[in-house]
Amino acid sequence: MANAAAVTYVYKGVDSKGNKVEGEINGTSPALIKAQLRKQGIIANRVQKKPKPLFGGKKKVKPEDIALFTRQMATMMKAGVPLVQSFEIVADGLDNQGVKELIFKIRDDVASGTAFADALRKHPLYFDDLFCNLVASGEQSGALETMLDRIATYKEKTESLKKKIKKAMTYPIAVIVVAIVVTSILLIKVVPQFAETFSSFGADLPAFTQMVVGMSEWMQANWFIALICAVIGIGGTLEAKKRNKKVADFFDRLILKMPILGQITYNSIAARFARTLSTTFAAGVPLIDALKSVAGATGNVIYEDATLKIRDSVATGIPLNGAMRASNLYPTMLVQMAAIGEESGALDEMLGKAADFYEEAVDNMVDNLTTLLEPMIMAVLGILVGGLMVAMYLPIFQLGQVV
Repeated sequence: MANAAAVTYVYKGVDSKGNKVEGEINGTSPALIKAQLRKQGIIANRVQKKPKPLFGGKKKVKPEDIALFTRQMATMMKAGVPLVQSFEIVADGLDNQGVKELIFKIRDDVASGTAFADALRKHPLYFDDLFCNLVASGEQSGALETMLDRIATYKEKTESLKKKIKKAMTYPIAVIVVAIVVTSILLIKVVPQFAETFSSFGADLPAFTQMVVGMSEWMQANWFIALICAVIGIGGTLEAKKRNKKVADFFDRLILKMPILGQITYNSIAARFARTLSTTFAAGVPLIDALKSVAGATGNVIYEDATLKIRDSVATGIPLNGAMRASNLYPTMLVQMAAIGEESGALDEMLGKAADFYEEAVDNMVDNLTTLLEPMIMAVLGILVGGLMVAMYLPIFQLGQVV
């Protein structure tokens, strides 16, 4: 029978010297908590579960938390700390209550005799098949600490790459949002002031000014509807992307065709392909099985399908580099590194170097994009604001010419 999941308790009592003490401790029941405290020389007068905060609650478990957990577990096991005790040490050092509860659930399963990999498979939201399979391989080979170290490195590199991609995507979105907000404020608040002045001119306004005034009147009457439509449109698109594979596939193909962002995505896919295949192959996973894991890690439907076709080709005896070259999708350098690795028997090492190269390429491109977009933001805002101001002052200029 599995042990009950540990939770956090708060206690109050007195120590062996009669001093009042209080604190927090993890345990499965008040009775066991009191027994544990007695061993420490503390007589507990009050033990109760730690109340949950009124607002906020526990934080979500993020991929970064899983990477940190894996790194800390690798460190504990390399130091010779037993597996179950490693869980407790790692959990005690974390502030995120959600991660703590997750670790304690895994610990309880392992303590009851479940294999580490099987305990992880009970939480597919946080540990994918690749993670679980690598842990299982480490357990079977008796080198779990080495495998956890490799997984930790893989997770850290992967999350770092994801952050760079998000950074690259955020800047263009920021430009668009800022431009829309500034333009909307000018149309709703500033342009109407000029329109009132123009109404007393008794003359026809320039076409450009009439267009801007018309936009202003529409925005004043329909800004709330426009805002709702924008929120529904963006939210609906994101939800459709999550739920509908065809929509997700469309965006996967679209982003590869975009200027700058397409090249960043292309390099990031190459980096993920090389990093995942290097990690799995180094762990002793057969190449055909490794390619199946790599397909899901590419993060793009075009390259997922291409990787599965490469897997089928490799299964028929075609070399990896030949199958990659035949797909005509992967960078020449990556294909050549795979060829060198196959010939020298150091495929994992060569792919690891290729992954480092493409990760650095993504990093440089994101930095360049950031540098490029800073003046672009100013230029776009300048054109929008300047254009609106010109439209407002054109009637004044024309009136001055008449006078």
